[in-house]
Amino acid sequence: MDHGTTRATPLLDIRNLVTSGGERGLLGLAIHPGFPNDPRIYVDYTDLNGNTVVASYRLDPGDSNRLDPTSAVVILQVAQPYPNHNGGALAFGPDGNLYVSLGDGGSEGDPQGYGQRLDTLLGKILRIDVDHPAGGKAYGIPAGNPFVGRSGAQPEIWLYGLRNPWRLWFDKATGDLWIGDVGQNSYEEVDVARAGAAGLNFGWNITEGDHCYHPTNDCDATGITLPVVEYGHDVGCVVIGGPVYRGTRYPILRGGYLYADYCSGRIWALDAASASPVVAAPAAVQVGTTGAGLAAFGEDEAGEVYAANLDGTISQVVAAAR
Repeated sequence: MDHGTTRATPLLDIRNLVTSGGERGLLGLAIHPGFPNDPRIYVDYTDLNGNTVVASYRLDPGDSNRLDPTSAVVILQVAQPYPNHNGGALAFGPDGNLYVSLGDGGSEGDPQGYGQRLDTLLGKILRIDVDHPAGGKAYGIPAGNPFVGRSGAQPEIWLYGLRNPWRLWFDKATGDLWIGDVGQNSYEEVDVARAGAAGLNFGWNITEGDHCYHPTNDCDATGITLPVVEYGHDVGCVVIGGPVYRGTRYPILRGGYLYADYCSGRIWALDAASASPVVAAPAAVQVGTTGAGLAAFGEDEAGEVYAANLDGTISQVVAAAR
């Protein structure tokens, strides 16, 4: 997309590498913070075997509107036991590290308990250093990752206890990390890790939202970080996390965390500064409605927000007088 016009030639075409359909496909994209001086763009997709791949591509030196498909460097591969709950969000943090979301591996109810296990990358947010590879990998482990040196734990893990963190976003003003975590049968939730907070446990599959899941009653929620928002399936069915609005065109939205529901098309805003566990859905304000199928938000350099629908529609989020 260039000033509202879709280019005839895609930035990157890797259809021959990707399994699509259901919850699989090209799931995430992040631009290196040094771009364009560092011309790398990162993608997260499910490969032909259904496993997660995070790879980097460089701008084609002969065409700045394309990524060179021969420049691919596979950064990370994670086996997926089931075809759903892949996560797939990518984002660079204020620290320059790449954050990667992974779902619990799929099926239903996290049958292997991956969300709470530290010996697997599934059900986690990872933090990796793509600028300083080490240890024979295409990335390094940043200093300060909370489980480095713990026996049986994966050092890439930054946050855990997540079911399907489909979208994540860093607040440009504060560095807080916002996560829309898709729920099981009853509750959708939004989680936040305040700037620098590491090693938080968001509860899955002990809890779903602010409620016991396994076991269904009297679960031990000790040490669990509660969501800042939950809503039931009477309101929607799949939470789509977005950004904290930091644009200037619509002052009424400034400082509001925006999120939506894939099924109902509702869009809400929540005061990002005051949100603290646990805030019930009524504390968020519904600010708009779109058609079903909204799957992701985007943001331009000025902080203005866009919404992407699975039918291919890209819409700008605006605040209209009522």
